[in-house]
Amino acid sequence: MSIVIDANLLYLQNRLNLSSEKLELYQGKSIEEVLEAEAAAGNELAIELANELLTNVNLLIEIFKLADPNNKFIILMNMNEQQLRGFLPLMEHNDLVQGLMYFTQDKLLSMLEEIPSEQLVKTVLQMFSEEEVVQLVPDEQLDKILTFHDLDKNKVLQHLKSIPPEYIAQMLESVTGEAVEEQNQYDMISQIGDLNPLEYKDALTSLQPTQKQQLTLSLAKENPKLFELIDARAYTNMIDVHKQKPDIVKAMNVIEDDHIINMISQLPNDLMSIVITQLDTEVFADHLMKKNPEIIADIIAG
Repeated sequence: MSIVIDANLLYLQNRLNLSSEKLELYQGKSIEEVLEAEAAAGNELAIELANELLTNVNLLIEIFKLADPNNKFIILMNMNEQQLRGFLPLMEHNDLVQGLMYFTQDKLLSMLEEIPSEQLVKTVLQMFSEEEVVQLVPDEQLDKILTFHDLDKNKVLQHLKSIPPEYIAQMLESVTGEAVEEQNQYDMISQIGDLNPLEYKDALTSLQPTQKQQLTLSLAKENPKLFELIDARAYTNMIDVHKQKPDIVKAMNVIEDDHIINMISQLPNDLMSIVITQLDTEVFADHLMKKNPEIIADIIAG
């Protein structure tokens, strides 16, 4: 493998104390060839520089103009997938998130379905209010929350007090099959609490959509973890209908780095390389020197 990038010949000339005429002779030569020729001619500065190139980060940056993203890209394109992934944990969070723009919207949504539910909910709530979530997800997702086995029944009955009495009566009628005479709201809620488990669940899921949304929202505001019960696919379908890719990527800023890194690592090598060119130059050169010295040797060899 031969990696050819635009070296800083002016720096090389000054460092090795070369005349303009001599530098002209070295045009088109690799750094290694120049250093070997100068060392053979007795230039001790060349020997010193050759030793430094493998240990001095600032020198590496200076000679190979690593502050130039194009030079970084040329180097990265000569690396394999595993080598490229080694740079990702070193990147700034915002640069990683921007790299998500290289994915299609469909791919972004499929990756969102794979992250922990807590991370997904955080992302969703960057794009939608809690009120919008309960309005936009399918009715069966609200049923899933209301019938969750760990949901405190007493909490549910307490929150039912905010539902108008006529809807409470409908809940009872749906499971008993009998018309409910005009009763005190609290008495009806007490009757719902006394239903057997199956009837109790049927009563909750029989609520009219608007009241079901109200009850779910009230419970979830008190216990936001309940939003994690909603299926990932329900969330991504909602996002796909109502949001565009820039909005999605912006919202994904709240996802932890480990998950973003797993996503970026799914890019093809050329696109992953473009993302990595945003890495701080000194951090880039230091990692290159410590983890990929063979790449540096190839750069020097030109």
